[in-house]
Amino acid sequence: MSDEPVPSIPRPANQETGGPVLQLSRFLPYQLNHLAEAVSHSFSKIYADQYGIGIPEWRVLATLGEYRAMTARDIGQATSMHKTKVSRAVAALEKRGLIVRIKNPDDQREQMLELSAKGSTMYEDIVPQALAYSAELQASLSAEQQALLDEIFTRLHKAACRHRVD
Repeated sequence: MSDEPVPSIPRPANQETGGPVLQLSRFLPYQLNHLAEAVSHSFSKIYADQYGIGIPEWRVLATLGEYRAMTARDIGQATSMHKTKVSRAVAALEKRGLIVRIKNPDDQREQMLELSAKGSTMYEDIVPQALAYSAELQASLSAEQQALLDEIFTRLHKAACRHRVD
């Protein structure tokens, strides 16, 4: 036997007290967020490299491409992005001439946002790549797995909304 000390193995903090231990890597909210971040960052390489926009800018661009005109508040609700993140993305897109503001004649405080001609062109260039990326991910699943995943997403979304605090 050697006289060298045996290295101590870190123990979970709650092991000493006997309380429950949360393994973050097995915690469903973490797993879902981790997967979403990995997918989002993977796809972002396409539009970041080609168009120099980030994830928030893409989400605003995609939302306006889908709905044509919305307020910043509505974009935040549609994308689940914080209003500060939406505001920064809108400012960046506006500075590059990719979106325009249109005043609401019925409410001068409210401004609708729309894609400019340049923004529409960018959106139309990115959409086929986005659809191909989504199809590539879905191709890793069988038709049955895709249907099950859709059902799982629906169930998890409903369950999460029951616990949501706004």
